[in-house]
Amino acid sequence: MASTHVYIHNSRFKLTISETRIQEVIATVASQMNADLKGENPLFLSVLNGAFLFTADLVKNFDGECEISFVKMASYSGTQSGELKSLIGLNEDITGRTVVVIEDIIDSGATVGALLKELKGKNPKSVKVATLIFKPEAFKNDYKIDYVGLKIPNDFIVGYGMDYDGLGRNLRDIYVIDPE
Repeated sequence: MASTHVYIHNSRFKLTISETRIQEVIATVASQMNADLKGENPLFLSVLNGAFLFTADLVKNFDGECEISFVKMASYSGTQSGELKSLIGLNEDITGRTVVVIEDIIDSGATVGALLKELKGKNPKSVKVATLIFKPEAFKNDYKIDYVGLKIPNDFIVGYGMDYDGLGRNLRDIYVIDPE
């Protein structure tokens, strides 16, 4: 049974999305993908570090053939958040392939926006975006998010792959900061 509260770095978080609910949402997203990508062999491109749990559970629910790879976006040294990032880890040739970018959470959308620019230059057949959590109030981009698990307010959350200064990724549930 999930704890109703957890403490990370002396901050209190309260349960907001249970593991059961997360798995229901993932099954729904996978069902949409199964219909949309039937007969294709998509490359699922998981954005590290946060999306690893979502990716694992999502592909377990995907019915067709697929390939999985992991990438990381890194800021160039000395830049501020939201500026140009570089792609680390894409070794596959995506020419003519359907690529599905998998993110744990999209808030401003800067990371996925930078990744989409890099991917489009590699001549894929199509690029789709999937996220477990979407914060529409924080979104500052204009690309389409094809698969959205849950929309939430612009609150700080942790758990199920998402961290607070490196901690909390291993929590099975998602917690929101609790100002007490």
